[in-house]
Amino acid sequence: MEATATTAAAPEHPAQKRGRFGPAFVTAALVFGPGSITTASSLGASFSYDLVWVPVLATILMLCFVNLSVRIGLTTDRSPVATVSAKLGRIVGIPVGLGAFLVAASFQAGNSVGTGAASQVLFGGNTALFAALFTALAIGFLWLPRFYRNLEKTMVVIIVAMLAIYVITAIIARPDLGQMATGLLPSIPSGGSALVVAAAATTFSIVGAFYQIQLVREKGWTPAQFHEARRDAALGSVILGTLSVVIMIAAAAVLNPLGATVSSPADMAVILEPTLGQGATVLFALGLWAAAFSSLLGNSTIGGSMLAGALGIDRGGLDSKVVKLCITAVLLLGGIVAVVFGGIPVQLILTAQAVTILVVPMIGIALVVLARSRDRGSLRIGAAQLTLALFGVLFLLVLAVQYIVSLFG
Repeated sequence: MEATATTAAAPEHPAQKRGRFGPAFVTAALVFGPGSITTASSLGASFSYDLVWVPVLATILMLCFVNLSVRIGLTTDRSPVATVSAKLGRIVGIPVGLGAFLVAASFQAGNSVGTGAASQVLFGGNTALFAALFTALAIGFLWLPRFYRNLEKTMVVIIVAMLAIYVITAIIARPDLGQMATGLLPSIPSGGSALVVAAAATTFSIVGAFYQIQLVREKGWTPAQFHEARRDAALGSVILGTLSVVIMIAAAAVLNPLGATVSSPADMAVILEPTLGQGATVLFALGLWAAAFSSLLGNSTIGGSMLAGALGIDRGGLDSKVVKLCITAVLLLGGIVAVVFGGIPVQLILTAQAVTILVVPMIGIALVVLARSRDRGSLRIGAAQLTLALFGVLFLLVLAVQYIVSLFG
């Protein structure tokens, strides 16, 4: 049986319970990576302010599902995959764990490349060499004592720094506030469907929300600290959405009038220089490096943990040597692909997208079932949040259908 709201959700970790915030900041930092920057830049460059509503809606749905995971994490004594397996059986738990691992592993090379691309903009030199260097640094960081505590502190600093960097960039770009307001009205311009799907997926990350279960347990919070955990979840999710919005409006203000296109996260940093000066380019590249390194470390943590969960060897959480070995394997996989190919092979991207389409709705449904379960005790979701969560699942299914249609369109 799962632990209920009247039992401890995880062993007490007095040192980890310091600090009012943490888990959702880790989630925001690991979700917001080079892909998020590329997508948000592309939205603004191609469609100006027309699609501002997309990350706003995605943020609302992310808020809902991170909250579901907080409720589950506070009322279970198991890992995310084990919690799913206990309620829905290993026949569901194993595909969820393996699917989440494959999604994380498939995109890991992009995070490695992102650290190299940002460093190349800042310092010159070889992108692959920088990618290898920061992959090695991430592995060293992983094996430090008290990994979660160090991860939380690092991610809080990185996410706050990224927010400051990109808000300043957006202010310098002088966006049109009137057009921004108009862009909050939902509409999909011709040719924008694929980018809408990508933009929604980069902010509304159901795998990132799912992993919040583990992060809450690593923090050591109990059901009595639900309000504190809920505030953390809300703030972290809002910051995640804000990052996408400010990059989009900066691109709309600077890139769209130039007719510029964005095909990689480093493109916008280079394009900004003639209009806003070298300072803006440096700022943007610093933000790109922060996004890439935080996702490099955080995404591998998700992938390795989910792999361990699918294999049933995830006892002990992030302090477990076995779990750390799985995380190390994901880091090495991403680093090797980045160095050998100098980027993300197209087939790897297609594989990741295909797995995502199958796994993401399944995880969304599992979270709704778990959050509605009587095992949650007083933290069981009510009718209002259930309705929003079901809308979120429907939204995921629509995105899946839209992606499949785009393949044959």
